[in-house]
Amino acid sequence: MIPMMSELAEVVMGAAPVAEPLGLYGQAVKFFKDGGPFMLVNLFWLAVALGVAAERIVTLMFKYNMNVKQFMDQITQLVVTGHIDRAAKVAASASQKPLAKVVGAGLKRANRGEIEVARAVEEAIMETSPGITVRIPWLWSLANVATLVGLVGTIFGLIGTFQALGDVPAEQKQALLSDGISKAMNNTAFALTIAVICIVLHLILSTYSKSMLESVELNALRLENMLSRKSNDAEARAAVG
Repeated sequence: MIPMMSELAEVVMGAAPVAEPLGLYGQAVKFFKDGGPFMLVNLFWLAVALGVAAERIVTLMFKYNMNVKQFMDQITQLVVTGHIDRAAKVAASASQKPLAKVVGAGLKRANRGEIEVARAVEEAIMETSPGITVRIPWLWSLANVATLVGLVGTIFGLIGTFQALGDVPAEQKQALLSDGISKAMNNTAFALTIAVICIVLHLILSTYSKSMLESVELNALRLENMLSRKSNDAEARAAVG
């Protein structure tokens, strides 16, 4: 009896179609199809967030990045030895860098007194700061937008599932409900993933931009103090002479 049942089970199992496992691409396509149109909306916001992050990374970490210590050591040496014009030219040669632009603005006014130097440096800092921090706050907003869009997609998915339950036999309702909830939750999962990505990128870029701003402000203050001491020393020597 048992061998006959075993053979029958083998025949049935052999006759049943076996679903081929989906590859990574197939799983992604199924995931998006099951989630509905709101998945495409969040895919757009993900593309925006990655585009913003990529632009900021290239700008801050490559275009604006420089060896601060080496640059300031060179400027300091030239200023101390009285070659302020040469120091201004060194700063001008890297004027696309925020620090070099601020330092160059101060050096151009070095012979006009401390107040003029301070005003020039402050103006240059105000001019360069937006270029460092621009669009970074978008990432935090995009995290919130993606989460809300995912929530809306989940709610609409559940509404569609419950509406479809009225047209099926009772024995199929549990399976349909389970499948519908699973598909609806795809929106929430995708939205939360986007939100986490945006928040992490926002954390990294905001920290990096803040550090860059602090470096610009600190070295601008050092330049002001250095030019002030040099001017005071020159006045003292002139008075003694």
